[in-house]
Amino acid sequence: MSKVIVIGGGFGGMAAALRARAKGHEVTLVDRCTRLGGRAQVFERNGYKHDAGPTVITAPFLLEELFSLFGERLEDHVKLVALKPWYRFEFADGEHFNYGGTMEDTLAEINRINPQDVDGYQRLLVHSKKLYDVGYTQLGDQPFHRLGVMLAQVPHLARLGAWRSVWQMVCRHLKNDYLRQAFSIQPLLVGGNPFDTTSIYGLIHFLEQAHGVHFAMGGTGALVDALADLMTRQGIEVKLNSTVTALNFNDQKVESVALMDKWGNQTQQHADWIISNTDPAYLYQELVPAKKVSWLAKLKAKHSKKSMGLFVLFFGTDRQYPEVAHHTIWMGPRYEALLDDIFNRKILADDFSIYLHRPTATDPTFAPEGHDSFYALVPVPNLQGQQDWSQEGPILADRIVEALGASILPNLTAHIADQFFMTPQDFAKDYFSPEGAGFSISPLFTQSAWFRFHNRGEGPSNLLLVGAGTHPGAGLPGVITSAKVLEHLLPEAG
Repeated sequence: MSKVIVIGGGFGGMAAALRARAKGHEVTLVDRCTRLGGRAQVFERNGYKHDAGPTVITAPFLLEELFSLFGERLEDHVKLVALKPWYRFEFADGEHFNYGGTMEDTLAEINRINPQDVDGYQRLLVHSKKLYDVGYTQLGDQPFHRLGVMLAQVPHLARLGAWRSVWQMVCRHLKNDYLRQAFSIQPLLVGGNPFDTTSIYGLIHFLEQAHGVHFAMGGTGALVDALADLMTRQGIEVKLNSTVTALNFNDQKVESVALMDKWGNQTQQHADWIISNTDPAYLYQELVPAKKVSWLAKLKAKHSKKSMGLFVLFFGTDRQYPEVAHHTIWMGPRYEALLDDIFNRKILADDFSIYLHRPTATDPTFAPEGHDSFYALVPVPNLQGQQDWSQEGPILADRIVEALGASILPNLTAHIADQFFMTPQDFAKDYFSPEGAGFSISPLFTQSAWFRFHNRGEGPSNLLLVGAGTHPGAGLPGVITSAKVLEHLLPEAG
């Protein structure tokens, strides 16, 4: 039986391990963290629980597929709850917009904001379905390591206006500025600036309408645990607290990986195939010897534009805020200019926008009775911005608390019972994320499909890649789909 080693236990790595096992391979997954999940870690402090990783589940069918590979059902292991609304947008002047639920709910809210945009939204959704049919259904799980495959798609992508940004696409259909912001913000969920992210990512609108927005009872950590248990039942070996320090080669083939555990003990483990769920830039710059890497991969690793950084404030409160939705997008006073500061100027501005997650709106077990659990995520410059996060972190945390306390979480300062935060520096240190980027490389058109890091190793002959930096991209649906690409690249066990 051939041996597959999967490096990294994020959702992409777990999905890849399961798909490799379903093909009959002996599989070992190694991860440097104390538990599986990659960035989807779980923090528990003083009675409060916080999901650190993805909190928005938009494509449950991808999770269902992983269980069905082995004749099991996701619903027997995890309960998914459909949210309503999907998101609540809170604007700086006090206006709000509830997005999602039924189509009737969405159209009624659009009509309340601007009746003239009801027809425009429906046209936007029709266009989004066209993007979904091509960008996801046809191409999402197809490998793009051959330039000819990309060139064959250029006419289709051109007809769909893939050269436009998400912002430009939305503005062709909607006139109201609130709605333009609300329906162009989705690229930020995968690390992109709406003003330069390819409009292909406009497919997210149809994905949400077709499959809804869900929450896993018990949190994203419950999904991780369910996948971990599935791997155990299928005989997949998991090595935690184990860092891969190098890939050892025989000619252009990886023959073993070098591991070091948290106590400093070093071992070698043979493999016939390697599947990497690490950031591709880190993989090609730190783990693969330079002479084994193709010139194109070297170029991408050195010069690719990274996604923004993330500042995440986790906190609990000794009271509940029942009027606050499960997912809130708290918009600051600026939109395009703020994003320019974050992505291009790389400066930490005086203002900000916040994604606020309140899991206790759906699952009260995230906090003691009568309390709430929150995380506030703020897009910030990645480490190319040269911010000193040891100084800026506490200051930004206080400003977030002040802003929320003056708006949707009244008197917050008096009710915080516990808080801590993560900065881009933590992403670089804990997850080996180059420049502390929150979502690997940005989802630009020039960094998509063939231009993105390939799922087939660029140099090593038995190396495969999954995860946010590979095709089709970041976000939970993207990384799980990247493992589906391996169906075309990893042979059945011999």
